[in-house]
Amino acid sequence: MKKSFALSLILVASLGLAACGQKTQEEGAEAADAAAADVANAGEATMEAAAGAADAAGNVVDAKVDAAGEAAAAAGEAAKDAAAGAMEAAGGTMEKAGAATKDAAKKM
Repeated sequence: MKKSFALSLILVASLGLAACGQKTQEEGAEAADAAAADVANAGEATMEAAAGAADAAGNVVDAKVDAAGEAAAAAGEAAKDAAAGAMEAAGGTMEKAGAATKDAAKKM
């Protein structure tokens, strides 16, 4: 009787340990899954932040290129206007020189 009682206790203790062992394994697996999900979420958040930063940098570059293009266009217009003014002045001077030459030729 003592042997059967002892065997029964050993069996119950063994089943209890086995149940606790299974529960511990399941909890460990759940914790590992949660940690993996956290790492994946952090990775996704990092990639989204990097994409946002790249977009912002691209927008800044686009704005600077646009501003440089507008400045170059304005400088071109100013140079064109200055050249037109210089040509007009040179034409006027040439007309005066031509008239003076004509007058001088008449006096000869």
